[in-house]
Amino acid sequence: MFIYNIATKVGWNIHDAWLKSMQQQYMPAMMATGCFIQCQLSKLQEHEDDDGPTYVVQYFAESKALYNRYIELYADEFRKAYAEKWGNNLVDFRTLLEVIE
Repeated sequence: MFIYNIATKVGWNIHDAWLKSMQQQYMPAMMATGCFIQCQLSKLQEHEDDDGPTYVVQYFAESKALYNRYIELYADEFRKAYAEKWGNNLVDFRTLLEVIE
């Protein structure tokens, strides 16, 4: 199992619209690629959020091949649309995790 982990610091000026978009559009669209079997949205706690909160979205892929399929076929399109919509109002950090146990 692999987890595509995206941490996002969201500016307060777009927070409500961003959160709604993630839940109603972006996450369902990511799941519709067929590359992931589950997703989860979490809010980081116990940290400074004067500039806005930090969220973590995790997409679970059953294999590295499915994650690679997402990267090869869909990632550029998703990232471009995301950047065009939100601009400099947020900062993303993406990582890939392999589940050991």
